[in-house]
Amino acid sequence: MKKNLNKFRIDIDNIDNKLLDLLSRRATVAQKVGKLKNDGIIYRPEREAQVLSRLIKNNKGPLSNESITNIFNSIISNCRALEKKLSVSFLGPLGTFSEEATIQQFGENIETVPTDSIDEVFNHVQSGGAHYGVVPVENSTEGAISRTLDLLLTKDLKICGEIILPIHHFCLSKNNNLKKIKTIYAHGQSLAQCHDWLMSNLPDIKKVAVMSNAEGARLASKEKNTAAIASSRAADLFNLNVLYKNIEDEQSNSTRFLVLSTEDVKPSSNDKTSIVVATKNRPGAIAELVAPFAKNKVSMTKLESRPAKIGMWEYVFFIDIEGHQTKNSVKTALKIIESKASFMKILGSYPKN
Repeated sequence: MKKNLNKFRIDIDNIDNKLLDLLSRRATVAQKVGKLKNDGIIYRPEREAQVLSRLIKNNKGPLSNESITNIFNSIISNCRALEKKLSVSFLGPLGTFSEEATIQQFGENIETVPTDSIDEVFNHVQSGGAHYGVVPVENSTEGAISRTLDLLLTKDLKICGEIILPIHHFCLSKNNNLKKIKTIYAHGQSLAQCHDWLMSNLPDIKKVAVMSNAEGARLASKEKNTAAIASSRAADLFNLNVLYKNIEDEQSNSTRFLVLSTEDVKPSSNDKTSIVVATKNRPGAIAELVAPFAKNKVSMTKLESRPAKIGMWEYVFFIDIEGHQTKNSVKTALKIIESKASFMKILGSYPKN
C-alpha cells in the first residue's frame, strides 16, 4: 500500500509540474494578447463567458462545473492582472455579500474599492475612480433594490455583466458553545431572513440590527458571548468560528448583482439586454409598448415598474430581454418601442448568467 501511495504522489507531482508549465505558457500568451489590444480595455466579459462556457461543456469530471468555474476564474484573474490590475468598487465594508459577488466575477487579483453606499459605487465608476462597479439589484425573497434602479435611470453607465449569488447565512462567534451566546448582531434584513432558526435555537437572546453583516462580524470578534449572522468570507476576515451553516429560512435565497462599466459589451452568443422605458398612464399602454418583443420573437424575462422621479412620465419600466442589442430581432423591436415610448434607455447588453 505504501508503495502504491508513493507512486500516486509522484504522479501528482509530475502532473503539477506540467500544470505549472501550462499556466506559465497561458500567462505568456495572455500578455501577448494584451500588447495587441489597442482600445485599452482589459476586462472582456463576453470573451470570459465564452471561455467558461466552453470549459464547462468539455468538463468530464470528477470536478464539478462549479469547481471548474472557480479554478479558471482564478487563472483568468491572475493572467488579466499581468496586463493591468483592475479596480472594482462595491457596497462595503469587506466581508459583505457584495464583496463575495465581486470576487466571484473578477477573481481575487483585483484592487477592491469598498464604499458606504450604492450611490458611491456609481460615482466611483463614472468618475474613473474604479474600472468597474458591482451593485445589488434584486433579492429572490426581498425583491428589487430601489436605489439601484433609480441610479440606473439617471447615471450614464452601462451594465456589462450580472452575478447570481446564493445567499447563505452562517452563525459566527469567538465562542464554540452556542449556549453562551447572549447577543447576536446582523443587518436587519438578515435577522428577518433567519427568523425561524433564531426562534428555534436562540429565542431569548438580544438581537441587534447593524449597518451590515460584516460590521456585525467585526463586533462579534471583539466582544465576549456574542455572535453574528454573516458569510463564510466574514468568518475568515474576522477569525470567527462557524457555529452553524446555512441558517437562512429560505434555502433558495439568492441576490442578483449587476456589473457597471463605462463601455458597451460585445455579443457572447448567450446574452441579455436591459432597458428602461416610460409611458403615460393609460389603459393598455404597457401592453402596446412591449408588443414588438412578441412580434419579433424576443423573449422578455423581466418587467419591473417604478414611479417616475424625473421628467413628465408617471411610471418607468425596467425590462430584461434575451439577446444582444445588436441582434437583428432585438434591434428591430427596440427601434419600434423607442418610437412609441415617452422615453427609452438601453442600460446594456451582457452575458447571461
